[in-house]
Amino acid sequence: MIKAILVFNNHGKPRLTKFYQYFNEEMQQQIIKETFQLVSKRDDNVCNFLEGGSLIGGADYKLIYRHYATLYFVFCVDSSESELGILDLIQVFVETLDKCFENVCELDLIFHVDKVHYILNELVMGGMVLETNMTEIITRIEDQNKLEKQEGPYNSASTSSLKAGLAAAPARAVSAVKNMNLPQQIKDIKLPDLPAAIKDLKF
Repeated sequence: MIKAILVFNNHGKPRLTKFYQYFNEEMQQQIIKETFQLVSKRDDNVCNFLEGGSLIGGADYKLIYRHYATLYFVFCVDSSESELGILDLIQVFVETLDKCFENVCELDLIFHVDKVHYILNELVMGGMVLETNMTEIITRIEDQNKLEKQEGPYNSASTSSLKAGLAAAPARAVSAVKNMNLPQQIKDIKLPDLPAAIKDLKF
């Protein structure tokens, strides 16, 4: 099982963090710091996995990583996972990001964090590997992109109905008060005018 997926740059700044076990914010920061210290000290010519840090499982867990340009991709896994299998999974993840962002870079992970998490969720969910076929993953992402384009943030029908609803709200409120079984002096109370900012609201 995968316990955590961490992506940080050469200076240890986290660019993507996904924990599949609960750790509070302070502990997460400590894990990221410790993981960076363990991974960044290693030479490029040594193997890409090592024993997990003291904060995230110790000898029962392994850190499996790949270093691409300015970014480290680190998967913390238990003994049930294959080291080579996870190395391949990291490669699939990076190649998928590269296809989706056309030459992915560190800034893409910063400015498109939602899309990066969506891509990751296609590969791994709840610490379990879901899909390793990059073609399948990209097909699902493209389908999702098509749906988002069709729906759009607000279509014209929903905008006009929202506008009509807001415009009619004060009148409906006054009518509701008048129709209630209330003493005449309460019914005759004048409601204050809406602030100009609300009256001038445009969509």
